[in-house]
Amino acid sequence: MIDKQHLINRFIGYVTVDTESDPESDTTPSTMKQWDLANALVEELKSIGMEEVTIDEHAYIMATLPSNVDHEVPVIGFISHFDTTPDFTGANVKPQIIENYNGKDIVLNETENIILSPDDFEELLLYKGKTLITTDGTTLLGADDKAGIAEIISAMEYLIQHPEIKHGKIRVGFTPDEEIGRGAHKFDVQKFGAEWAYTMDGSQVGELEYENFNAAGAVVSIKGKIVHPGYAKGKMINSMYIATDFINSLPRLETPEHTEDRQGFFHLYSIKGGVDDTKLQYIIRDHDREHFEARKEMLLKLADDINEQYEREAVTVEIKDQYFNMREKIEPVMHVVDIAEEAMKKAGITPLIKPIRGGTDGSQLSYMGLPCPNIFAGGHNFHGRYEYVPVESMQKAIEVIVNIAQLTAERA
Repeated sequence: MIDKQHLINRFIGYVTVDTESDPESDTTPSTMKQWDLANALVEELKSIGMEEVTIDEHAYIMATLPSNVDHEVPVIGFISHFDTTPDFTGANVKPQIIENYNGKDIVLNETENIILSPDDFEELLLYKGKTLITTDGTTLLGADDKAGIAEIISAMEYLIQHPEIKHGKIRVGFTPDEEIGRGAHKFDVQKFGAEWAYTMDGSQVGELEYENFNAAGAVVSIKGKIVHPGYAKGKMINSMYIATDFINSLPRLETPEHTEDRQGFFHLYSIKGGVDDTKLQYIIRDHDREHFEARKEMLLKLADDINEQYEREAVTVEIKDQYFNMREKIEPVMHVVDIAEEAMKKAGITPLIKPIRGGTDGSQLSYMGLPCPNIFAGGHNFHGRYEYVPVESMQKAIEVIVNIAQLTAERA
């Protein structure tokens, strides 16, 4: 398979370019610095021999590996995103390479006493003897999802260098702004031209996901009435007290810290307020579509109840759907999952088929007409200083991509 050091060099070249996205921006990409890596990826795709390499005005990259068989094969695709999350800084990333990991604490930053420990992250013990790439403790790493990009490009390079491996036409796509929920918004599915695709954006080896949350965002606006506190009796209405009533009326155990697997939740992630007005911001998540709709109704009903109590419109709720569970779009074409599962087994990997407690570009793309399950990219502890990726996991992801290409041609 692909040379280990070559893969390490490729990945480090990507993560040392700052591509943090910005949810406050209304441009695409949301930050100009995403262009730095995007333009470099275009040149790299050309240099390894990919064809039809394009980048549009919004930094969406597409490229083609032509078929090398003479029979009809479905066009498939592989997709990853090059932005990193604004949750934690991605500037001045200084990767550290830990050869032959010994299963003990890793000192990420001696000066600041930042330790990556299996006591806190027990899955580290899965990688004893492996080569880990970590942060220096002051930034994220960017394996989410630059590991996916490195794997896709490396797999395409391998297929180009080994024409004896038969495959149909393969399309690759790299997107901006996935981390702020916009990665698929301006993705041209028709131009991409694949029958189905896979996002390489999961975590540990074996992950294969075709279910995700249904998702919505809610803004709860609460109006009070401010008067001088010395003369407030019977007149003042404190919006923060109403907000407290609203918060406490929702199921306390249906929050992220108390749920797992397919359990949904209400997540209050922002409160801003004073006596006169308070704003609550929630995200609503549930795998089950009926439960998801019931959660939205619960917020609206709660607002009505409070308004009736105060005999005024004290509370208004604005809800916007964000994305839906791609399962209903994948199940009619389950062969796309079956092929990925077989590709993993062929690589000696036990598939871990489980629901995503989140969303990917694939969830939106599936509703745009491009069925798109999610496959592991190998990284752990995304969005923070403890992020790391085993190089051997990236090599396995490359092997899975190659196997998918080969199996798709064989089954056609």
